[in-house]
Amino acid sequence: MKSKFLFPSLAVLFLVIMGLFFLINPSYEKSIQAKYYYDTGNYKEAYKLANEAFSADVYNRMAATIMAQSKTSMKYQKYIQQAKKYMQQINVIAAKDSISDADKARMKLMSEVMTDSYVKLAPSVITDKDLVAEAAKYHDDFEKLLEQFNR
Repeated sequence: MKSKFLFPSLAVLFLVIMGLFFLINPSYEKSIQAKYYYDTGNYKEAYKLANEAFSADVYNRMAATIMAQSKTSMKYQKYIQQAKKYMQQINVIAAKDSISDADKARMKLMSEVMTDSYVKLAPSVITDKDLVAEAAKYHDDFEKLLEQFNR
């Protein structure tokens, strides 16, 4: 009868000890904060905290994962920001009555830069789907522009 309660109580005790270690350890505490910032979309702060946590404990896999994912997400954010900037410039040029050859070349170059940059992005399973979708949308738009220039 004692063994019936001994193993479950030992398992619960073990889980409590693991939980306390996880919550009290400064490296894991920073990892939890980093995860919060990652989930809220503040990838720069998440990367900073995860890097601090990883520096404190190189075996902290949670910190390593958040650090890698934050870096990937920041690349996507940078791509999207650049795409918005280039699209805005292209729209200003396209709104002109007549487009010079130099403007056409600039629009083509911006489109080529963005399609080439997209290839270097590599999402993972846990990369924010909205970031990936927005980047893909801009990539498709730039590819359509390139098709028009290559006719």
